[in-house]
Amino acid sequence: MDRLPILSGKEIVEALIKIGYREVRRRSSHIRLSHDIKRSVTVPDYKTVSRGLLRKILRDTELSPTEFNKIL
Repeated sequence: MDRLPILSGKEIVEALIKIGYREVRRRSSHIRLSHDIKRSVTVPDYKTVSRGLLRKILRDTELSPTEFNKIL
């Protein structure tokens, strides 16, 4: 299993937009992303997002860490 990098919220959003997510709304420091087929996900707009939270986001988007690293 690949090790997940420590990324900012903006970097995570940019990667998810590459696979078809789009920004639906932004409330203070959280960005809500939606996809036509997959479930919606909320990404915090922090300077650093922990690996545990990134793992949760990937579970919601049904991506493996290997697939996510290829997108980056």
